Amino acid sequence: MVPPLARFAPRLLALSALVAGGAGCVTRTSTTSSVTELPAGTEAVSLFREPLRAPSLAPEVKQRLEADLAAARSALNAHPDSALALIWVGRRLGYLGRFQEAIEVFSQGVAKYPADARFLRFRGHRYISVRSFANAEDDLARARQLQLGVADEVEPDGAPNARGIPTSTLQTNIRYHLGLAQHLQGRFAQAAETFREDLAVAPNVDTRVATSYWLHETLRRLGRAAEARRVLDPITRDLPVIENGSYHRLLLLYKGELPPDSLLGPTPGAVNALDEATMGNGIGTWHLLNGRRAEAVAWYRRSLASGSWASFGCIAAEAELHRLGEQPR
Repeated sequence: MVPPLARFAPRLLALSALVAGGAGCVTRTSTTSSVTELPAGTEAVSLFREPLRAPSLAPEVKQRLEADLAAARSALNAHPDSALALIWVGRRLGYLGRFQEAIEVFSQGVAKYPADARFLRFRGHRYISVRSFANAEDDLARARQLQLGVADEVEPDGAPNARGIPTSTLQTNIRYHLGLAQHLQGRFAQAAETFREDLAVAPNVDTRVATSYWLHETLRRLGRAAEARRVLDPITRDLPVIENGSYHRLLLLYKGELPPDSLLGPTPGAVNALDEATMGNGIGTWHLLNGRRAEAVAWYRRSLASGSWASFGCIAAEAELHRLGEQPR
């Protein structure tokens, strides 16, 4: 059987005039980056060579996000030399699932503002979304270098949490995404050091919980069980988590304080797709680390079945199945 995208040559297509939606408010001045030519409606290709289409959005959500994008473009038209305005166009495209366009916008920013780590940080994230892990690692490592000796800054949320409290900073996000890019490539020793560095300066509970999750399971993979257990020591049920409830519950599972069926029931649909993907992957890894490969594979496949293919849980489950030589279904 021919893989779904085998007939498409891996040539590169340079894009332009994406930012202004036809108005041309940002002119492409460099070809330092390009995006892979894909069939219409496809944003990425999975590790199994299957097309990944832009996520389906509820009509009211799509309308709101498109209005946000229009406002971002208007702001950029009004301030064409604003790096922040350009960043928001890219971020708004990403929220709509238009990842290739977002990458192109951030690439324009990298060319125009080479000393601004934010463009590399956001492009690195979207490279992870489209399964270009090595490119993501390169971008995020460069972003980290640019931030050496620079004061950290709170990163404004594009999709604020229920309390309206930002939970991350530019530098914590650079390190977090760098660790993920390394982890997804199976570079666990490097990922462990990156996550450890991030955890040491985590500014709040949410950052500590998310980073602790990835650090713990990475250390377990490396056979460093005693270190992994120490990561779990500060994790308690009463942590005031705002955003990362799924990671918190997974850590309690790994600590032995929650059973897996308290996270997800036997059938999908009880939680939203993002939580299904995140916890499905985490439960799968819990089984894998405890020698239960068949159960792990089943949970990884359930994570993929959530449809939340751009979530880190789904991407990690896909990478694990691919690493194990298993199929996605």
